[in-house]
Amino acid sequence: MNETWHYQQVPLKIQLGDKILWAPRLWLQVREAGLDDEVPPVAEPIPPANPLQVDSQGFLIRSLRVIGKQPTLRRQGDYLCYIPSQYSRYYIDMCQSFEEYKSKFSSKTRSTLNRKVRKYAEHCGGNISWKVYKSPGEMAEFFGLARAVSRITYQEKLLDAGLPDSEEFRRQMEQLAQQGCVRGFILFYQNQPVSYLYCPISNGVLIYAFLGYDPGHMSFSVGTVLQWLALEYLFDENIFRFFDFTEGQSEHKKLFSTHSIQCANVFFLRKSASNLLLVRGRELVDRLGQVAGEALDRLGMKTSVKRLMRFGG
Repeated sequence: MNETWHYQQVPLKIQLGDKILWAPRLWLQVREAGLDDEVPPVAEPIPPANPLQVDSQGFLIRSLRVIGKQPTLRRQGDYLCYIPSQYSRYYIDMCQSFEEYKSKFSSKTRSTLNRKVRKYAEHCGGNISWKVYKSPGEMAEFFGLARAVSRITYQEKLLDAGLPDSEEFRRQMEQLAQQGCVRGFILFYQNQPVSYLYCPISNGVLIYAFLGYDPGHMSFSVGTVLQWLALEYLFDENIFRFFDFTEGQSEHKKLFSTHSIQCANVFFLRKSASNLLLVRGRELVDRLGQVAGEALDRLGMKTSVKRLMRFGG
């Protein structure tokens, strides 16, 4: 169970769709609840008993297991309990063989996945070139190749969610490799990287930390192809408990997962006028975005407007 708290700055992003309007940063005491967390799901989150740091604005518990739909905002003692994100946390039970795992897919889905792999193999001239990185000394090569892909992805250009480009992150990768606690995967086309997957490991749990692909190869589903090849390799290693897709929902995670748990990101913020104003402002922008999205959807314009917002400047 991960009871480690980190004191760090956390951006509280205010955004319309994918466009970030403002991202004030708060000093918070942060804990990530992992799949190995033994705390049972809660019907009503309560503030931690830990004392607050002098300049801390409160606590953030990511991926706390919850029961039922939670209110977005309520007052709890000296705190504002703010829950902006509630989601299904998808994961794969790795305590089985790859053949057993494949049986969870319908015959149609298995056929589709196999067809995507074959299509990419044909595109590559018959053989798919890909590589696994896990040992000390290998991660520098992985980092360079993965960054070459990450810098051209939509996630990095618009959401600042690509593979981190920092010396601290590089050192962390190398330390994890020395401990045998990381797996990196690169998919190639004509010796050029087109997709990467980065998975640190904690207590036998693979963490789906970063996946990215070259948008120029989107039609060949290179992210899906690499995920499939990587999973076959990881199942064959036969040493992991779970593959954790972490927070956030997507069709990719839903497709490959075997199970899910209901989770929420829970803020306990100091009860102050500034924090209440910040939270209410974020709620208002979120509601405006939702109303605008529903209106555009009814008019059949939502996809076009989203594309314009992404790539229009």
